[in-house]
Amino acid sequence: MFDSQTLAILMLVSFFVLLMIGVPVATTLATVGFIFGYLGFGDSLFNLLPARFYGIVAGYQWMAIPLFVFMGVMLEKSKLADDLLDVMGHIAGGLRGGMGVGIILFGILMGATTGIVGATVITLGLLTLPTLIRRGYDKSVACGVICASGTLGQIIPPSLILILLSDIMQLSVGTLFAAAVGPGLLLSGVYILYILIRAWISPELMPPIPLAEREAVSRRQLWFRFWKVVVPPIMLVVFVLGSIVGGIAAPTEAASMGAVGAVLITIVSRRFSMAILKSVALETSKITAIMMFILMTAQVFALAFRGLHGEDLITRMFDLLPGGVNTDIWFMMALIFVLGFFIEWIEISYIAVPLFMPVLLNQGVDPVWLAMLITLNLQSSFLTPPFGWALFYLKGVAPPEVSIRDIYKGVIPFIGMQFVALLLLFMYPQIALWLPKAIGW
Repeated sequence: MFDSQTLAILMLVSFFVLLMIGVPVATTLATVGFIFGYLGFGDSLFNLLPARFYGIVAGYQWMAIPLFVFMGVMLEKSKLADDLLDVMGHIAGGLRGGMGVGIILFGILMGATTGIVGATVITLGLLTLPTLIRRGYDKSVACGVICASGTLGQIIPPSLILILLSDIMQLSVGTLFAAAVGPGLLLSGVYILYILIRAWISPELMPPIPLAEREAVSRRQLWFRFWKVVVPPIMLVVFVLGSIVGGIAAPTEAASMGAVGAVLITIVSRRFSMAILKSVALETSKITAIMMFILMTAQVFALAFRGLHGEDLITRMFDLLPGGVNTDIWFMMALIFVLGFFIEWIEISYIAVPLFMPVLLNQGVDPVWLAMLITLNLQSSFLTPPFGWALFYLKGVAPPEVSIRDIYKGVIPFIGMQFVALLLLFMYPQIALWLPKAIGW
């Protein structure tokens, strides 16, 4: 019979083998956890699971997930994003690369209101990709900008990644939301700077909107639409995030305000209907059910792996690394980046983070700073070929002349920009820590 350490190694190997052959992640987590848990403990593992499952389904903090998802899906389904993108595109469109900058700004706002990568990428792909190509934008550049903008919702609060990490790392959601503001703006700024520099060096790749088209919309009309379309979602974000960061409301209470606020904005803009409400409710239910199912199956995997002393195995592995705590951090970052080529952020969060986090925390690493490094790194899982979900979302709505090669080529510079932002955050932890400390979290 194998000893526990050997079973732990075989458990990890089996997990990745099943993923590589295409078995769904939730099924893989449960199957590997049950099989190796039974081999290691017999029936005793199954006696512990009901309490674990109850802890998940009864967790008050998880109520924020469907409410934030509802808020985002409501704004997306009501087509408010369409007008929002058009206004921001005209405001920034006079610059070389101005439409690209406008798309990044749109991604910031959509990230703060929806946090759903698929919704943002699909919206941008449908509305802007044909227009960008028609206006002379290079296809790969246009695809890269759209995919990069769509993933900003994973670092800009209220991000679902931050909610999950708050549970895994036992940190306050409000603290993580406050800490994410700096890295989110940093990454957005790096994207915008890259677009402007590249447009200056190669203006033929990102020409400005023609003057005649810009003058067709008067400045008065543009500002009227700005106040009507852009300001209400911004105010919603300020109230929701401000109430959490300021300690006025718990994340669940703020998420409730956000859901109600999204409905009110839709009603005021005369876009509300029972059909939209039904569609939003169904989409919210599907997204929430998928996430909760993965959370529950991850408990099976985590319980079995810890019981097999897998954490001791990970600790000894870190002991073999030269260079101290900085090497350990970058080893974890490299592993998360590589995992992002093959699996989604939820699975990475519940597999890699619990394995490595105790080792790093025992070495005195600031948990909030570590959470921001992990979050920024997890974003790359949406962009890295061959299985980056943002790439598939865009390909599904792209015009026929846009190939998957164009999309892959376009995202590579933005993956590099993510590394630049990650390096800056590593070198200057105060980018993430200044706001939580300033407000006393």
